[in-house]
Formats: sequence, C-alpha cells, structure tokens
Amino acid sequence: MASQEIENLAVALARLPGLGPRSARRAVLWLVKHRETALDQVLDALGTVKERLVECDTCGNVDTQNPCTICADPKRDPKSICVVEDVADLWALDRARLFTGTFHVLGGRLSALDGIRPEDLAIDSLLGRVEAGGVDEVVLAMNATLEGQTTAHYIAERLEDRPIRITQLAHGLPVGGELDYLDEGTLAQALRARRPLG
Repeated sequence: MASQEIENLAVALARLPGLGPRSARRAVLWLVKHRETALDQVLDALGTVKERLVECDTCGNVDTQNPCTICADPKRDPKSICVVEDVADLWALDRARLFTGTFHVLGGRLSALDGIRPEDLAIDSLLGRVEAGGVDEVVLAMNATLEGQTTAHYIAERLEDRPIRITQLAHGLPVGGELDYLDEGTLAQALRARRPLG
C-alpha cells in the first residue's frame, strides 16, 4: 500500500482522459522511480502552465499567451477561419498542418437535450470577426453528429447574407475503410456526398 498522498496523486491522474486507475498507478510508479529526473520536470511544467494559462480573446484557443500562438503567427492567412467545437478539435486540425488559416472555438455545440443554446456558444464573436472584414471563407469543421451538423447549419444561416464562402469539411468513407466495418450514418453520408468519377 502506498501513502495517502501517493494514492491521492493516482486518483487525480485517473481522472485524466485515457487513464484508468491501473494506468494512473503505473504513471505514479514511473514518476516515483524517476523522481530525480522526471518528477521535477513534470511539476515545473504543470506549475508554469497553471500560472500562465489563458484563453485567446480572438479565437478561444487555450495557450500561455494572448493572442494565442496561432492568432499571433504572421504566416497564418487571416482571410480564412476554421470553426471548431472545442480546443481538442483545433489542436487535431492544426497538428495535421494542412490548414494555414486561423481558427475559432465555439466552446461546444447546440444541443436541445443539454440546454445548450446559440448564446451559450462563441457564435456572436465569430460573427464579429466576420463583420470586422478581411474574411473570405469560413470553414465549418463540426463533428459529424446530429448536434454538430445542427450547429453548422445554424452558423451557415447566420452567415448567409455575408459576402464570404461558407464551406464544410467532407464527410464519408475514410481512406482505407472497408464498407462492411462502417456504420449506417457514415455510409449514408458517403452516398449523399457522392461525386462524378473522373
């Protein structure tokens, strides 16, 4: 049995996504075994992030500076905004390094069941960014769920009278996907989005 302090650390780590109680205990054991080299590094990194963590006033990203690293990057194309549901989606898209524009984090998606209304999301600040001018395209990168698509349609309606292109990420068959392993929703979307060959 470990001390209550070590057990408390394991319980705290077990709350992280992807870590259950056993994985958390293994992580704690590793940190204890490597306390001379790794533990101080982890503690310093956590302390720095805790002290400096801010939300970007422009896009809603989480960073240690405001505006965030992405919004402050002069190589980014400010004429193109990719709208995502949350910061995890932004980080996933940015990690792919395929989109060179800026982002906008909504902070969720519309959901009548959960009581999430348009005013609960950062939709007005997105409209403000478009109204300020200089935006040519808004890419709606919502998840392919009913709520995600409802959110995308709502935003598209709010932007339809602006002189900008409104695009959406393609949905359908994944590269290398086999038809018999896909769910009906993915297959239906792939059929609806079919296009001419050649």
